[in-house]
Amino acid sequence: MRQEEKMILTLCDGEEEYAQLMTEYMERQKNLPWSVHTYTDVSRLLEQERGADILLVAESAYQEKLKELQPKRLVVLNESGTIRNKDLRYIDKYQQADQVLRELLSVYLEIDAQVLPKFGTEGKTGFIGFYSPVGRCLQTSFALTVSQLLAENHKTLYLNFEYFAGNQELLPDLQTRDLADLLYFLNAEQGKFALRMQSMVRQVGSLDYVPPMRSGQNLLQITAKEWLLFLKKIQELGGYEYVVMDLSECMQGLFDILKTCRRVYTVQAEDPAAGSKLTQYEKALELYSCEDVLEKTRRCSVPRIRRLPPRLELYARGELADYAREQIRDILKEDGYEE
Repeated sequence: MRQEEKMILTLCDGEEEYAQLMTEYMERQKNLPWSVHTYTDVSRLLEQERGADILLVAESAYQEKLKELQPKRLVVLNESGTIRNKDLRYIDKYQQADQVLRELLSVYLEIDAQVLPKFGTEGKTGFIGFYSPVGRCLQTSFALTVSQLLAENHKTLYLNFEYFAGNQELLPDLQTRDLADLLYFLNAEQGKFALRMQSMVRQVGSLDYVPPMRSGQNLLQITAKEWLLFLKKIQELGGYEYVVMDLSECMQGLFDILKTCRRVYTVQAEDPAAGSKLTQYEKALELYSCEDVLEKTRRCSVPRIRRLPPRLELYARGELADYAREQIRDILKEDGYEE
């Protein structure tokens, strides 16, 4: 591959509107490892294009002659739903654009690239932890609401580490890679890890998230050292101002992870049993010399919520959102943002 240039992804589709919209979508994405060349006429492509690394061509525009361009990968946008040539790589044309992009990133990772793209922006990622030993306290709903509101103006990633994720919209289907798959690539080169992560990240509104593990049993097997390396890699990518972590005691090294947080939110409840659990938790922190976690912990009494929004993208509205905004004002003030 060219040492100082990005790869070239060449898109050819006679459906001009699709070609234009897909090109614009890719050009809006940050840190993609390729530049996009777009054609709507295959004859013109054959005449003018030289050096395409990935050739992405609509099924209706495909010709055997395209192989003469010798791209590193030739990918067909499937329009008919039928695999006509088992020797070619197919991607469903009419799925969501973000899924097309994820599959293209997987294609890129199959190429033995000598130069990997650099990821990162200025500034340090702030980790915000949500953890309470009290069950059924709206921790996940609260964490998701804060995440959604932060994401309106700041690049934010939400990670769920609970044994049961607690929100059906977050759960991956059988075909979707999840947090366990991303951790499998933990020891890969940083550039390849970044692309793996980028290919797995989903969005709800402006908020990014990695689908949580389908099975909570997987959480129990990840060591504290691996979790800390995972968070370090995310921080090194530099693409997020905030990473919101919805934590649980199912994780090894929970206290070590809490130490990495810039602040911790602990939801409390009024009943005596909940109070006892919080007292035990705080004494355990002191026992393990984690007084610094206590110092940056905000105890939260989430108000009684009559009804949560029916969909994740609506979490930025309603009663819980009003309470979460108060916490976000404190977060931004401490981080030096003007109100």
